[in-house]
Amino acid sequence: MIIPKNYEELAEIVKSDGKHVLFFTAGWCPDCTFIKPRMPELEAEFSDFNFVEVDRDEFMDLAIEWGIMGIPSFVTLENGKETGRLVNKLRKTKEEVSEFLKGVEERK
Repeated sequence: MIIPKNYEELAEIVKSDGKHVLFFTAGWCPDCTFIKPRMPELEAEFSDFNFVEVDRDEFMDLAIEWGIMGIPSFVTLENGKETGRLVNKLRKTKEEVSEFLKGVEERK
């Protein structure tokens, strides 16, 4: 899991080639704490994606710009372009995130 330290580092990731999953989270969020232990399993299952943990509170301007108010939320990118989003305030299970990522892959 990549954890950007600042906006510049995050911008480089967002603009870079390849497939990325932005995992919007926050330390105080119980639903984020629920899914976080499953993230290594998801990373292994979807190894063609680079997973990026984005602390919504540290990157609030980006979260507002992208409409990420409910967390945990997931946005997929390929070569700098958004390819999918699972954005809402509901708790997400590993199975839900897995189905979402499979759907992103199938739309290609």
